[in-house]
Amino acid sequence: MESPLWTDRHAPTIEELPQEHVKTYLQRVSGRPVNLLLYGPPGSGKTAAVRALARERAGGEGTLIELNVADFFDRTKREIIEDERFAPFISDTTWSKRRMIQHVFTEATVHAPVEGTYRTVLLDNAESVRADFQHALRRLIERHHRTTQFILTTRQLGTIIPALQSRCLPVPVPPPDDDAVVTRLETILTREDIEFDGDALELLAEDADGNLRVAILSAQATHVNQLREDDGMITETAVFDTLSTIGYGDEIEALLAHAETGDFTDARSVLDELLVDVGLEGTELLDTIVSTARTRYDEQTAAALTEVAAEIDHGLSTGGRDRSQLSWLLARLPDVVA
Repeated sequence: MESPLWTDRHAPTIEELPQEHVKTYLQRVSGRPVNLLLYGPPGSGKTAAVRALARERAGGEGTLIELNVADFFDRTKREIIEDERFAPFISDTTWSKRRMIQHVFTEATVHAPVEGTYRTVLLDNAESVRADFQHALRRLIERHHRTTQFILTTRQLGTIIPALQSRCLPVPVPPPDDDAVVTRLETILTREDIEFDGDALELLAEDADGNLRVAILSAQATHVNQLREDDGMITETAVFDTLSTIGYGDEIEALLAHAETGDFTDARSVLDELLVDVGLEGTELLDTIVSTARTRYDEQTAAALTEVAAEIDHGLSTGGRDRSQLSWLLARLPDVVA
């Protein structure tokens, strides 16, 4: 079934990537298994670029295996065992979490590809990989370079150890400028046969601030809202209306309510839904939590929570894992609101 999300339905080809130098890098290596390290801010198109590279090779040159490493390091042992994506790799549930992670990494790389001459393993959000596992990953890269191409993506280049960086070609992926975002939106809307005005697209680009994923999903939300009342045309007024209401207010309220009462199991379930299923970045979610807190709590409580959030923001900006940092915020919430 075709994905309902425009980010998936209109996934770019290499030629359609908004950063010219990224296109050049990937076109040069599209025919050979060069290990890559793509780094840049959320929504700049790192994962989309890797998938575009894989599609370019479709028809015989290998298989793409995607592993979001945050799914390992930001989850408990039980959560890893119960995840259907990893169950085939885990033959003994008494293993330690460390051994489970090592086993999944190894199983994804050691076997010869079913098709083509090599397989590509994408390690998304590589900033979540602990330093000791990065050393182990370096050894895997050296051992299996003939059958496996490794591609790492990260928001924080400084979290990747030098020994691992040296095994990969670095590819910076900066946020696209507003003109590039508008061009991409024009392409998608034309394919969808949706009318739009230029001012609306410029507003979407400005609001997204370089996050192409946010711009595309906001455009889709605007279109859906317009279909309920009109012909679906994306106008500047419609974008204003959508941007003023878009968000995950109910989920954030539930997240805070569970955490306030110490119900951390349900709170973490909501947190996982927002981080994994919805795909929000840790910094995006933190900003939304702070905004909600300012209306949910009195001034003194909101100020205290903002101070805690500042510590969490620092942890995220220095390579802390999204789930771990935000879980720590939720754990401190009962004391803040007491």
